[in-house]
Amino acid sequence: MHERRVVVVGYPDAQLLDIACVTSTLQSANWYGAAPAYRMVMASPGGHPVTCASGLTLQAHEALEQVKGPLDTLVVTGGIGCMAAADNPRILAHVRRLARESRRVASVCTGAEILAAAGLLDGRRVTTHWEWARHLATKYPKVSVDPDPIFVRDGEIATSAGVTSALDLTLAFVEEDHGPEVARRVARNLVTYMQRPGNQAQMSMFTAAPPPGNGLVERIMSHIVANLDGDLTTTTLAAGAGVSERHLTRLFLKHAGLTPGRFIRQARTEAAAHLLAATSLPVAVVAARCGFGTAETLRQAFVDRYGVPPSHYRMTQSSTAASG
Repeated sequence: MHERRVVVVGYPDAQLLDIACVTSTLQSANWYGAAPAYRMVMASPGGHPVTCASGLTLQAHEALEQVKGPLDTLVVTGGIGCMAAADNPRILAHVRRLARESRRVASVCTGAEILAAAGLLDGRRVTTHWEWARHLATKYPKVSVDPDPIFVRDGEIATSAGVTSALDLTLAFVEEDHGPEVARRVARNLVTYMQRPGNQAQMSMFTAAPPPGNGLVERIMSHIVANLDGDLTTTTLAAGAGVSERHLTRLFLKHAGLTPGRFIRQARTEAAAHLLAATSLPVAVVAARCGFGTAETLRQAFVDRYGVPPSHYRMTQSSTAASG
């Protein structure tokens, strides 16, 4: 094999970042010794230029209708134009054809809509942008939609969440194709951590908006995040807020969708994830700083949340590991 041919399918109002995360990551892999190298082809209906949702226009390399296999990887991008693309029988027919001629198939963000419309996701577990997941699951009941992971691999088909999760998925492809050292060098070049585990949650409570409509819940959540190693029992929190434990639990369930205890466990686990990735502190010290009684308690919470133990997470995410 002299090259790995990767076809990226674009269409009007595609998301530019969906395209750039894939192509820039693969080009960086070429710079750092990927052999055989990747050759990226931007294909669009009729070979027309693709005006992305941002207003910038990309020139296509080939007409989608004229692309011939075999291909290494077929990538269908997302964007606000995905619905129109999924309603276009010509696009769907050629995506189906090329999927049969590809070693693996992937979608980015709402590109899963197009794969689903083409019938390629029936009976498979997939993900998409968290805001789009309910729509996808309702419209395509034969597809098992999981809104949480950053990306999902089901056989030869991979689906990824919103926008920059394409970088994580593409780094995983690079590691699969060329090994962890090339992937680490690419991650350093892109100024990012080595790829996050695919089953890491899309939404973090440290970036999500506070729950609307209840100032008490917001204040307690802020207190929890600022005092993870403190006494955060529901009894203590309720007493500090001047409400009963039962009432506090009701408020959390209504406005945050989970109990105070569950929120505390998630907050502590996410804080531990940040420390594991950004520092070389021993796991026992990370556990103590984040309010876990022991390293084993942290390990159990980590496996529940991310599906991997802290040691594995640090190995793949740590900036110190990436530079070794």
